[in-house]
Amino acid sequence: MAPVFDPFRLASVSLDVLAAGRAGPGALAARQRTRLARMREAAVRASRFYREHLAGIGPEVPLAELPPVTRQALMARFDDWVTDPQLRLADLKAFTADPDAFGQAYLGRYVVWESSGTSHQPGIFVQDAATMAVYDALEALRRSAPLSTQRWSDPLYLSERLAFVGVLGGHFASHVSIERLRQLNPWMRHNFRSFSILQPVAELVEALNSYAPTVIATYPTVAVLLADEARRGALRFRPRELWTGGETLGPAVRRRIEQVLGGTVRNSYGASEFLTMGWECGHGHMHLNADWLILEPIDEHGYAVPPGQPSCSTLLTHLANTVQPLIRYDLGDQVTVFDAPCACGSSMPVIEVQGRRDDPVVMAGPGGRSVTLLPMALTTVIEEQAGVYDFQLRQVDARTLALRLPGDDEAAAAAMARCRAALHAFATAQGVQGLRLLEESGQPVRRGRSGKACRVIAGSH
Repeated sequence: MAPVFDPFRLASVSLDVLAAGRAGPGALAARQRTRLARMREAAVRASRFYREHLAGIGPEVPLAELPPVTRQALMARFDDWVTDPQLRLADLKAFTADPDAFGQAYLGRYVVWESSGTSHQPGIFVQDAATMAVYDALEALRRSAPLSTQRWSDPLYLSERLAFVGVLGGHFASHVSIERLRQLNPWMRHNFRSFSILQPVAELVEALNSYAPTVIATYPTVAVLLADEARRGALRFRPRELWTGGETLGPAVRRRIEQVLGGTVRNSYGASEFLTMGWECGHGHMHLNADWLILEPIDEHGYAVPPGQPSCSTLLTHLANTVQPLIRYDLGDQVTVFDAPCACGSSMPVIEVQGRRDDPVVMAGPGGRSVTLLPMALTTVIEEQAGVYDFQLRQVDARTLALRLPGDDEAAAAAMARCRAALHAFATAQGVQGLRLLEESGQPVRRGRSGKACRVIAGSH
């Protein structure tokens, strides 16, 4: 089955993305107005949920006065939310649960991926060819400015060996997107490989040594782990570039990765809801792709915060995906938007993002060695193998973890049992000896102001 791809739409969007990158604020605002009007019209016309949600509200009412929505509310009425009646939540759940369906086009025309449960509610997101053309153009043209003459001569990375190091096995956005690229570009079948962070670190390092990628795409905590492995001599190659995302990347972590691994770190901002929200320019500033999405930073009461002030949460309005409209969707991210222009010359606003801040957990291994359990791996094990999304895992000491679940009924006890089995199996496979798990059932999961919890906490906290 052919991957979801519209070359004519991609060409059109690419020209517009190039033009918008240097357009003035007025031209950017005009794009937003036109696309927002189209999105609102499509949502009210074809989505039963939005027709009810925005009932009595005319198109002249400003975006900031529309009622926001949450993932929980949208997923509870998924079949009414989407604008194609052939999209049914039960069928899509069966599709994403089928490992043989990975990377395939749903109904021959949709890209589908599932999200993690960072807001204790997993989601399923559907993209048509028009939406994927926007993502493709933004990713290809705005990932970052070329940093060397090699990038000018090889902008498509045809001479590189690329590696994605992350969570495999599920229909997650990054992995599905990579498989789609491999189907679209025959050269990528050999030059772009994926490596699971769920395997023991020694096996991961050996697999990467055998492939010796020149570019690695991964999470900041994984990049730090690879830097530690390189420092002790286990990782025997040095990538030229590291593409990071999905977690907070602080200046100290960036310096540590670049100093040890030697490559250039390029950070990006994305989510399951909108794959390519932000990109890092050559001056190290994160720019919002504001020609295709609107972000509204809000405080804890839902009111807008001024430029330069960190938000409690952020409302996302997607300006491309009319199949699954998102209008003032509570994303949960803490974002700061600045109004000062960037020295790089882009008209896109500069933002700072407070991403995931889960901690790597260092446990006792064999022979006095330490074993690092990556936070993304731990959350994936609990979500995918135990089916639990609202939890907090806290390190007590080098051999003990405490798992907190909010419920105290029979369902919660069964969930704890699944988590216990999954965590013990994962820790044993990673080399942790004699893991002890303290079970804290019926305890509320502590959350930040945004409502999201830090789900993996190291012992030093």
